[in-house]
Formats: sequence, structure tokens, C-alpha cells
Amino acid sequence: MFKAIANRLRRFLIEDEGPTAVEYAVLIALIVGALIVSIGQLATATKSNFDSSGTAINGEISP
Repeated sequence: MFKAIANRLRRFLIEDEGPTAVEYAVLIALIVGALIVSIGQLATATKSNFDSSGTAINGEISP
């Protein structure tokens, strides 16, 4: 079993498409990282807007 995995890994690293696959993996990792950061910032901004809207509405409804 280990020998089969080692052979597959060796073939993957030796093939010409190997570096291309690694480049794609790095590119996907960078895109995913940027998306995570962007979504985090969007969530923070949305929460801030909902909080300020809720406070304003609560201030108008409260006696």
C-alpha cells in the first residue's frame, strides 16, 4: 500500500504536468485566502450596519 502511494507521488512529481498542478494549487490557495478575508470583512461591516440600524429603530420605538 505504501509503495503504491510512493509510486504515485513519484510519478506526479516527475511528470511535466506536476509543476502546473502545483501552480494551480498555489493559485487556488491564494484565491481561497482572499475570499476568506473578504467575507470576514464583509460580515463585520454587515454586522456593524445591522447594529446601528437596530439601535436607531430601537431609539425611535422606545418611549
